[in-house]
Amino acid sequence: MISDSGSEVIVVGGGVIGMSTALELARRGRPVRVWSRDLAERTTSAVAGGLWWPYRIDPTAKVGAWSLTSLRRYEEWAARPEETGVRLVDGVHGDSRIDGLGAWAGEVAGLRDTPEGLAARLPLIDMPAHLAWLRDRLAEAGVAVEPRTVASFDEAFEAAPTVVNCTGLASRELVPDDSVRPVRGQLVIAENPGIDTWFTAADPASAATTYFLPQPGRLLLGGTAQEDAWSLEPDPATAEEIVKRCAAVRPELADVRILEHRVGLRPSRPAVRIEREERGAGRTLVHNYGHGGAGVTVAWGCAEEAAELAAAG
Repeated sequence: MISDSGSEVIVVGGGVIGMSTALELARRGRPVRVWSRDLAERTTSAVAGGLWWPYRIDPTAKVGAWSLTSLRRYEEWAARPEETGVRLVDGVHGDSRIDGLGAWAGEVAGLRDTPEGLAARLPLIDMPAHLAWLRDRLAEAGVAVEPRTVASFDEAFEAAPTVVNCTGLASRELVPDDSVRPVRGQLVIAENPGIDTWFTAADPASAATTYFLPQPGRLLLGGTAQEDAWSLEPDPATAEEIVKRCAAVRPELADVRILEHRVGLRPSRPAVRIEREERGAGRTLVHNYGHGGAGVTVAWGCAEEAAELAAAG
């Protein structure tokens, strides 16, 4: 239950970053509301593949700790997969080796080099199910999620003295911060022919990635990492290439039945911004955005840091 101590906080943004931050604030006894332009199932978070792994994200000095904080929670929630949407699943990063990772890798149980790549048993999160579970956790904590589109943070300051910005790509205009850029990701959703392990391979120099992720009732095939691409329309030629790349790893995917196509725009930035900004007259704006394609991976570490900044001073 939320206590009456402390002034109200408005969290702007209802994806996984916004919901995790709101839950952390509620845990600290702050009255919280979430304003979200979209329902959780229509946010970028809902399109995410859901594999825990620090992927194309900075600052490296903080990413490890943020990621491990999230990992510990996912490991706990994986004991209740039907409820939380979180499972621990075996797989291989085909382009990685342990010696290329940071010190955080020593805290991840079971990582091992194999001829196929870096083998691991990692959290794989069914994002639509997990987002619905988080929304239920917010309701239990007394946190309202209100449909609301803001043109300025001043609108939120009219309702509360502390505002947390978790708007992802929309921060480009709202802050404004022109270092925030979209990285377009396209997925193919297919019937699963019996694959129960995940695979990834991502060349940092290429906009094409290769991965397949077994989620309940479906298999996610990817993908792309197209910088500064804003289109949300699936491209048929890109989808065909995705299937071909995945079939080169698992030939049974060559004739897989396609269920649907999805596109999401990752909110990329040279480094994640978690920062407290005083906006005058007792107004505090805390930023928590720029997580790119690793929002699920760092969500809870970032949420804890943002919540601490919101409570400071």
